[in-house]
Amino acid sequence: MRHINERGIEIVKSFEGLALRPYVCAGGVNSVGYGATRSSDGRPIDLDMEPISETEAEALLVRDLESSQGWVSRLIKTALSENQYSALVSFTFNLGAGSLQRSTLRMKLNRSEYQGAADEFPKWRMAGGRILAGLVRRRAAERKLFLD
Repeated sequence: MRHINERGIEIVKSFEGLALRPYVCAGGVNSVGYGATRSSDGRPIDLDMEPISETEAEALLVRDLESSQGWVSRLIKTALSENQYSALVSFTFNLGAGSLQRSTLRMKLNRSEYQGAADEFPKWRMAGGRILAGLVRRRAAERKLFLD
């Protein structure tokens, strides 16, 4: 299986941030570490759980990136550069595989409409029913990586 590159990992880490204590993300989901929504045993994050270590946060990130990589590999049927693949893994990590699966971005990409697919990134900027500046910046970073 392909792997997200360092630039893609940096996008994920910088926009997710590291939280060793559980929190509720902007989308209303309990999270910990770099945006993990499930603990190491697979259970949903509980806000009352003990803080995790940086090592545990890294392990959860690796696990969740592997899942996102698998989904991108299954859902995208056209050839991708390393940067395109990495941008899509970051997108999927943040929004979930269902969002990628249902997206116009995916449909355009699977028709080899690379520029059209890139132009879909900025549309995914809302959480909790409102536009978030952090998501605007994240989608811009993913789009830039996709086009590099």
